[in-house]
Amino acid sequence: MTPQGEAAGAAVLRRPVAEPVATPPGAPVPAPAAPVASPTLTPKPAAPPSAVPSNTQYVCVSDTGGERRQTAIEFAPKVAHLCQKHPEMGPCQYERNLCRRSGGRVYTGGGEEITMEKEAQYDRKVMRVRFKAN
Repeated sequence: MTPQGEAAGAAVLRRPVAEPVATPPGAPVPAPAAPVASPTLTPKPAAPPSAVPSNTQYVCVSDTGGERRQTAIEFAPKVAHLCQKHPEMGPCQYERNLCRRSGGRVYTGGGEEITMEKEAQYDRKVMRVRFKAN
């Protein structure tokens, strides 16, 4: 989350979309989901973001411990324009990856999920090469 004092000059604002709803104690635990095709994938949240504020480029949705959190990711006007035209650019990708590293899934303001397959398409578009050490 972006601290209130830093919001005025920040290029990116991260703020909660809605208060997270916790599962009440003693509530029945949902049945486990069907096996996932790949063990490295994290389970999907129940649904895309419920409400998206205006000027929001992306929404990070995470589901940890029965608590669903939605964080709006808003860019400064110049960066937002860049990300709308070219979502493959570094600042946009950085924010999406930051969300994924914290266990979340990234959705556009329209509710479409940006998956790693879509990220791979973005990388091919800009011919980005990543070298990994052993």
